[in-house]
Amino acid sequence: MAIINYYQVSERIASSGQPTENDFQEIAALGYNTVINLALVTSEKAIINEGDIVTNLGLSYIHIPVLWNNPTQEQFNIFASIMQQQSTNKVWVHCALNMRVSAFLYLYNIIYLNMPKEAAEGHLSNIWKPNEVWSEFITNGLNSASRSGSVN
Repeated sequence: MAIINYYQVSERIASSGQPTENDFQEIAALGYNTVINLALVTSEKAIINEGDIVTNLGLSYIHIPVLWNNPTQEQFNIFASIMQQQSTNKVWVHCALNMRVSAFLYLYNIIYLNMPKEAAEGHLSNIWKPNEVWSEFITNGLNSASRSGSVN
């Protein structure tokens, strides 16, 4: 797959940077049911009518715009809830460069799928080393889950 920072997370979850219109056709042909976009409509290479393109291909489209310098726990909670609802579907998650997504999936894999941190780290580190904002977001997310008993 030629999409920027493409990463096959599992049999049913793939992530990437911004796909093109043709890429969405390939994503649909590969049997994905849902596309989740964490990028802003103002992101570089964003497709303004992305939702229409995806839904016209028969896929569900969910947009959770996450500000690069201000990811929130509420946005992650929405993302996690959607991922739980989509647990039997093939889901493609993207943002501009797969950085937002890799951080969200890192938390999701640990908190909801009970994946060991070392295994979850593989996806994250293949894409990038989180900056201060994102490192704090990840730490706060893990601490919050730990306090609630979601993470061992």
